[in-house]
Amino acid sequence: MGRQPGNPEQSEGWYPAAKCSKCCVLILSLAQWEFLNVNKTRFLTSEASSLSRELTLTMDLPVDEWKSYILQKWSLLPKSIQVTICTAETLSDIFLHSSSLLQPEDEMFLQELSRGYLVGKDPSAPLFYREEGNKKFQDKDYMAATVLYTKGVSHSRPNTEDISLCYANRSAALFRLGQYETCLKDITRAQMHGYPERLQLKMMLRKAECLVTLGRLQEASQIIRDLESNFTDRQTLAASQFQILQSTLRRLKMKVQEKETPTGTFPAALTTDFEDMNLREENEQIACASSSVTLCTDPLKGRSLIATKDILPGELLVKEDAFVSVLNPGEMPPLRAGLESRWDTRVTNGDLCCHRCLKHTLAAVPCDGCSYAKYCSQECMQQAWDLYHRVECPLGGLLLTLGVFCHVALRATLLARCEDVGKVTRKLCDEISNRDICSPESKNLVQTLSHDLGGESEKNGETVEPPIPGCDVNGKYGSNYNAVLHLLPHTQNHGPEHKFLCALSVAALCRQLEAASLQTRTTSLKSSQPKAAVVPAMRPELHGWGVAMLRHMLQLQCNAQAITTIQQTGSKESIITDSRQVRLATGIFPVVSLLNHSCSPNTSVSFVSTVATIRASQQIGKGQEILHCYGPHESRMGVAERQRKLRSQYFFDCTCLACQEGKRRAAPGPRWEVFRCHSCGELMQGGDVLSCGSASCTESASRDHLVSRFQDLQQQVGKAQKLLRNGTLERAIQLLLGCQHDAESFLSAEHSLVGEIEDALAQAYAALGDWQKSATHLQKSLRVVEVRHGPSSVEMGHELFKLAQIFFNGFAIPEALKTIQKAEKVLLVHYGPWNDEIQELQKMKSCLLDLPPAPEGPSV
Repeated sequence: MGRQPGNPEQSEGWYPAAKCSKCCVLILSLAQWEFLNVNKTRFLTSEASSLSRELTLTMDLPVDEWKSYILQKWSLLPKSIQVTICTAETLSDIFLHSSSLLQPEDEMFLQELSRGYLVGKDPSAPLFYREEGNKKFQDKDYMAATVLYTKGVSHSRPNTEDISLCYANRSAALFRLGQYETCLKDITRAQMHGYPERLQLKMMLRKAECLVTLGRLQEASQIIRDLESNFTDRQTLAASQFQILQSTLRRLKMKVQEKETPTGTFPAALTTDFEDMNLREENEQIACASSSVTLCTDPLKGRSLIATKDILPGELLVKEDAFVSVLNPGEMPPLRAGLESRWDTRVTNGDLCCHRCLKHTLAAVPCDGCSYAKYCSQECMQQAWDLYHRVECPLGGLLLTLGVFCHVALRATLLARCEDVGKVTRKLCDEISNRDICSPESKNLVQTLSHDLGGESEKNGETVEPPIPGCDVNGKYGSNYNAVLHLLPHTQNHGPEHKFLCALSVAALCRQLEAASLQTRTTSLKSSQPKAAVVPAMRPELHGWGVAMLRHMLQLQCNAQAITTIQQTGSKESIITDSRQVRLATGIFPVVSLLNHSCSPNTSVSFVSTVATIRASQQIGKGQEILHCYGPHESRMGVAERQRKLRSQYFFDCTCLACQEGKRRAAPGPRWEVFRCHSCGELMQGGDVLSCGSASCTESASRDHLVSRFQDLQQQVGKAQKLLRNGTLERAIQLLLGCQHDAESFLSAEHSLVGEIEDALAQAYAALGDWQKSATHLQKSLRVVEVRHGPSSVEMGHELFKLAQIFFNGFAIPEALKTIQKAEKVLLVHYGPWNDEIQELQKMKSCLLDLPPAPEGPSV
């Protein structure tokens, strides 16, 4: 749903004075008013609130031009060579045969595609981005200005006036956004890079303002004294500038004096009975897992996690940092170089998140060698450089061209440490066939691999192999490279064209690594930094790297985890925020990957930075399997569609209880998808001709006719939502009310489109400030969500959060408190106490509970 333009007068009048018919005024503290005035209603569609392992392969695989080129190359190969690759028994053979076919003209074509990504530092770009940022700053769009200044920083060389000016301008935008700590950091960065002396005055005044606002009064006073002593000579300033300086310094002094007088503070957020969700008791068998689960293996299902005791809803079962993660370029990948647009002004994930830890940042620190990689701090930048970016930096365009999976494969191999990978992968590439590690046929493979994978030990002079693949010599399963290697690549299930594409992509990457002697480093970095890691030179060692990377690319389709976050969009002034789930990065979590799929899972997965947490979403009995949904959920699609998706991406036929019951069910379909009789309101059932389900009603209708009406109604709802996004609220409401009337005549009351219409009406009325009508429509939408997803689902939690905000903004105190309690109860189960929405709910509750009682008016 689109976030609507706000009305400043409306924003100021949301609350009690406009509501009370008896003119009673509730007295709020300044802090409470500040909280009320920044609180916004976030509309998060229930469809976007699920967290899954399902991946969209658009950015995961190489760009379309390279895919088409390789597929054409495959089609032109002699049949005998195709057969050789198709029948190759090991990954080593697949890589060897495929990489030998990579020709210089293939590499030239790939390099040409790679050059289209503007990832180097362009000396002309900082001025362009600074000027564009200045325009946004003048328009008071400080968030957009911040992003543009960041782009300017990214293209600037260290210790230049360009980078210092971009940092200084960004500090001004951050100051306007109220990001005072971050503003101070940018001021320091500007000074470190040689900010011009002639411009220091304005920036130092800004620094003093920040320090005063943050209560760091001694530092602020010192800066004020320094400014007074440095600029007392009127000859250094024009008369008007001197007067402004004197006036500003007097104002700052008064602020310091005011701050020295203690004032009341906003009450702290309410505490919760839930503990900080670190694992209460670590599992001795499985890293990053609770002691409530154990690792088991089955000849048919492979590895799984089983409950060792009764588990309550909300209990934390796994908390794992990704072994490797790569930030996705975003829904809008970098522009290709061309005449139409030399520089990119669009906002992507890469502009707002740290490329190492994935934390949201408004003040990124760029890599000194490229314009693409950005970090939340100097520390993150250095860690990334030491671990992998020194190798990746000169390959930025190539990695964007080859896709996220290839990038993850390279980074995983780099993280495994150079001296280990060659040793492990030599044995791996010789022994791993297209039979998977955990299959019964591969018993000998596990035994053979154990020596190099650290999975074998000796006891009384006899060799003892680990009971479960991926475990170490002590039988413990870790979140490490050994566990990553044992994730299934499903080699035999991938098509020959796909394996050829992956193998040639990896081979091309290996050629580039070899050409650079695998010792690439950024020329502008200081010589005191550690030397680049030496990666094994071609031939056999780099061949081993290639086999490892090919294995990882094939693993990722079934084992990669989509790291997601909730993203908010819209202008700062709006009272409605559009929130949607976006895929932030792709990662490998070896412990999370142990969970098998169910279309009706008993866990919820969420992310904070690169850390995944798995909680029980319902009660799990001792001996039950811990199950996760890979994407196809019973509340979102029918059995046939779920089975098709799972078979296509994960290569198995789902036999979970939801699928078994769905196949047996003879009902016309879930209530959120069926039609209703226009005469009596009962559900319709049947094939091409639908009949009323009531024995006393003889109505019937053509399925095609009802489907056509449904599609027409969908188009009308789409038009209304477009009007909402454009801010044409009254027209949108009229159209939606017409849609609502039409839907009542042939769709069930719990139909998903009915819920969508009610949700859109709730948003429209909220944007107009009519909180009562907004709440009425949202409660109707809530009933649809409850029927479809369940009363304790994460989707229900998000909808309750939204309803709580609407009651809060409408100052319906009893209703708000009751809804806050319900939302907290649901969201705590899925996220734990430190989730942003739960923190906001607690602040709302604290604010409402601290309000003085309204004086009673005269009795009527």
